[in-house]
Amino acid sequence: MSRAKSSYALLLGFLFATSLAGTTEKQDLSPRPEEQQLPLAMHSKMKDRPKITVGLRDADINGADSRALQAAMDYIAGLGGGVVEIGEGEFLMSDSLHLRSFVDVRGTKGKTVLRKAKAASSPLALDGDYGEEQITVANADGFKVGDGVAIWDSNSGGFHTTVARITGRNGNTFSIDQPLNADCMVANKAQAATVFPVVSGYNLEGARVEDLIVDGNKEENVYLDGCRGGGIFLYRGFGTVIENCVVRNFHGDGISFQQSNDVLVQHCVSEDNAGLGLHPGSGSQRPVVRECIARRNGEDGLYLCWRVRHGLFEKNILENNGRFGISIGHKDSDNLLEDNQVRSNHQDGVYFRNESEGMAGHRNRLENNLIENNGDNGDAAGIRVRGQTRGLVFKNNIIRDTRPVEARKQAVGIRIEEAAGEVVLEDNKIEARTRVEDQRKSRP
Repeated sequence: MSRAKSSYALLLGFLFATSLAGTTEKQDLSPRPEEQQLPLAMHSKMKDRPKITVGLRDADINGADSRALQAAMDYIAGLGGGVVEIGEGEFLMSDSLHLRSFVDVRGTKGKTVLRKAKAASSPLALDGDYGEEQITVANADGFKVGDGVAIWDSNSGGFHTTVARITGRNGNTFSIDQPLNADCMVANKAQAATVFPVVSGYNLEGARVEDLIVDGNKEENVYLDGCRGGGIFLYRGFGTVIENCVVRNFHGDGISFQQSNDVLVQHCVSEDNAGLGLHPGSGSQRPVVRECIARRNGEDGLYLCWRVRHGLFEKNILENNGRFGISIGHKDSDNLLEDNQVRSNHQDGVYFRNESEGMAGHRNRLENNLIENNGDNGDAAGIRVRGQTRGLVFKNNIIRDTRPVEARKQAVGIRIEEAAGEVVLEDNKIEARTRVEDQRKSRP
């Protein structure tokens, strides 16, 4: 075939194909009936979200410390949310990984370790005044711009402790990015130390943390109060999900969330921390803590702090903790604790704190729990009810001590102290020297 005839045939083929394409049905790109805009945005939900990787090598951002992680976090936050994937390896944390709203953080399961850096600590040289945004320390060794820092004195613990970041330096004086929450007086042994939560979220919503190992390096750090810190810590972190994380060796609480409604913590391990294992508190309502392990912590395994209400705590293991397995108290009402294992804790298994009627933990339900082998002395109880607590229901629990007879210290199954109100006991299986010790003079 000549070149002219060949070209003519190709042209005819092209025109024929074009005419067929013109007859093909036009794609319908109009909105589907189910499409709706997001509540706080002028667009519908997108299938593909922003995503970035960060790691020791071969990632979008390469680095081995908190600065690389935070750069990835803030990049995704600037796009309105998405996913930060952290590769395997150890990352040295000189400041928190600060969570952002609608950003998911995902480690490599069992292989991503965020390790707290060695802390510097010094007395203050000058009083730190309430609202001031700088501190002056006696010994500036180890304090660096960009570090996280906590400031407190003997009268300003708890929520009055300030946790901030160092933003500048003039000799022994450092500027910080938060005003001091309280006066920190030299006369009251005011201190500053580069301690902080390894992962923290403040004033956010919709964050998610998965598959991280947090190593608190407690041997090289001073204690940080659980009201302002923890291996993982939230303050007003509404709707946050913490899943498949391990927090170990933090010099303070393992996982603490304060004033944070609708938090889900599941499949997590909190172990060998100096303070509490799991610490929902200060008005955190509707929490769900599910299938977690809190073991060998210095204080309680699960501590419901103040105003923890309408929560679900199920299928957790709380064992070998330094005080109680579970502690419930100040206005902690209307919670369900079911299918948990509370065992081998140093004092009582489940402890209702000594509160007056208006502040007690009313109407909590304990169902289908195994409570065994608690207590280091001969006077521990599987469940102990103190204060003017009322409306409790204990149902279908197994309460026992399976240790050799001479080693059994959980001597009382259920101890109800004198001031307590109504407690319903139903179908519990109790093996103890004293099954139920009811100290009330008259039963409601």
